[in-house]
Amino acid sequence: MFDKLGIGGVVGLLLLLAGILLVAWENLLIAAGIALVLAGLGLVVRALVTGVMRQFGMF
Repeated sequence: MFDKLGIGGVVGLLLLLAGILLVAWENLLIAAGIALVLAGLGLVVRALVTGVMRQFGMF
């Protein structure tokens, strides 16, 4: 999976995790909420990309 992301994607993922950990250091409940929002956003983006790829016959 990481080979498909490239170096920019891996760095972005690490920064995302570092940000959630920084928030969790201060307040665990808010960090959990942010993590859930980001997971939901990721699922929505994945569904949109899959739908567009199906329309173009690429998937």
